[in-house]
Amino acid sequence: MPKYVIEREIPGAGKLSKDQLHAISQKSCGVLNNLGPQIQWIESFVTEDKIYCVYRAPNEAMVREHAQQGGFPANRISEVKTIIDPTTAE
Repeated sequence: MPKYVIEREIPGAGKLSKDQLHAISQKSCGVLNNLGPQIQWIESFVTEDKIYCVYRAPNEAMVREHAQQGGFPANRISEVKTIIDPTTAE
């Protein structure tokens, strides 16, 4: 199943409270439950003004549907073509 990185521009994201992040996560999980098991949220990285999310989904359209239903921005969606890490150098 393809993996995607979603860039979400959210001004002040790095200052969101634990409760705000909890509410966002609950909303996302609720939408995922409605869309079915073919789309999975793997993890997200919160920076100063953006949240980068990693998802598995059959296609970009499903990622966009999740964003629309959840009311989340999806400013850029990029399909991961390969993954490298320090062991790639070995």
